[in-house]
Amino acid sequence: MADFFQNGVIATLHDLGRRSTEDLERELKAWSSETPMSLVIPCLVADLDAPSLERIVRELAAVPYLDEVVVGLDRADAADFDRARSIFSRLPQRHRILWNDGPRLGAIRDELEAHDLCTGLPGKGRNVWFCLGYFLAAGRGRIVALHDADIRDYDRSLPAHLLYPLAHPSTRFGFAKGYYHRASRGALDGDRLYGRVTRLFVTPLIRAMAVTFGGRAYLEYLDSFRYPLAGECAMTLEVAESLRVPSDWGFEIGVLAEVHRHLPTTRICQVDVADAYDHKHRELSADDPDSGLHRMSADIARAIYRRLAISGVVLSAEGFRSLEAAYDRTALDLIDRYEADAAFNGLDYDRHGEEAAIQVFAGAIVRAGAEFLADPLESTFIPSWSRVRSEIPDMAERLVAAVEADTAS
Repeated sequence: MADFFQNGVIATLHDLGRRSTEDLERELKAWSSETPMSLVIPCLVADLDAPSLERIVRELAAVPYLDEVVVGLDRADAADFDRARSIFSRLPQRHRILWNDGPRLGAIRDELEAHDLCTGLPGKGRNVWFCLGYFLAAGRGRIVALHDADIRDYDRSLPAHLLYPLAHPSTRFGFAKGYYHRASRGALDGDRLYGRVTRLFVTPLIRAMAVTFGGRAYLEYLDSFRYPLAGECAMTLEVAESLRVPSDWGFEIGVLAEVHRHLPTTRICQVDVADAYDHKHRELSADDPDSGLHRMSADIARAIYRRLAISGVVLSAEGFRSLEAAYDRTALDLIDRYEADAAFNGLDYDRHGEEAAIQVFAGAIVRAGAEFLADPLESTFIPSWSRVRSEIPDMAERLVAAVEADTAS
């Protein structure tokens, strides 16, 4: 049974097990005429063959309140695009697939670049950014949820939980972040805790920063999230329009920074979206700083450094060394808690592997610091769609036209 404890500076909405998915969906359906709702799913071509996507499509087909589903498809050729259209054709809702590697969206991307509107490198950030652009341009929804395409134990309650806080008639929220616990059960993965980057890196890093650089409102805000790296969230049209989207692996942390920039914390919440959550797991890549969780941790650290620097924190090489030491101590102290929690729940716990991951992450803290100091003005953010509109007033209509032409081809 979930608890009802409120901590930090944002509201936490708990699933206390008292309402069914059908009950939530009845209310969402009743509100959908006044507040149309959309769903965005960034998808890799590799996801098309996974059982997880089959399950997602089957579950979504039963959702009664969604007005549209927008899928962003990356790394796909024409045959892959046709296959995706076949898979998602089972959805009764209006749905569109953005063929991000197709010639029409490629031409739009080239034009944006020609206007100094950089769309970044291929990846989740750019994929989500184009999907939000289409959501805004199509003008069908007032609020939009986002989740990944590789959720193994997906249930249609997930979008209901994300959208409910924003759709409720008395709501004050403009952004909702999902949270859950990461644990794998099965012959392939064993019974064990996951969520290593959140557990072993982000949480102790934020707390070590507060010790090293002093208490900051932004760090308190980040530490309020139970799972800051969750890819599941929902936002209003106004937030989507003003959002600059990060294009590197600091996507989730960068989005939280943007939301903090635009909304007071009283309009931000986190919501319990799943009893358990499992998706494909990335390798640590201890010997390769440019891949896996090794690269992700450095991108996340740089994203937080940038936000602190903007708020007036003076960062230096000596400061990053002090931060590394504070992080190492904080993370190792947390390991005792995780080990006890795993034992209490009958989960395997590899303490040696966890401590080895901490050493990799500690090195990433210093490396990310050196990269930040070498280029403190570097920006990995894709411009907001409101800025695109001011620079190219008819881009929204042309984006919709390109997607419709791909759909009809």
